[in-house]
Amino acid sequence: MALRKIPIRRAGNRHNLFMGGDREMVMFTGLLAAILVFVAQDWLAFFVGVGMWFSALWMLRKMAKSDPMMRFVYLRSRRYKPFYPPRATPFRENSTSQGKQYK
Repeated sequence: MALRKIPIRRAGNRHNLFMGGDREMVMFTGLLAAILVFVAQDWLAFFVGVGMWFSALWMLRKMAKSDPMMRFVYLRSRRYKPFYPPRATPFRENSTSQGKQYK
């Protein structure tokens, strides 16, 4: 008996993106740019805020195009950093105390 194939539709399995980038990061950078513009009320602050907004949006779109879940991967790697010591080589000779550390 052959296995039954069930197609997974894209509409029900999309990432939470806004304007092409990660939703929370795009909205947060827009909020920061708006705060800069409206609090400073200066033409220089306006141009800096708009430039910051468009450059951040470009960067976030590029990041989401590469991997839509990159923010979560980065945060998880930061959380697990103490568990991954920099000893990733097949030629390392572990001492007995090193082996006891992970048991």
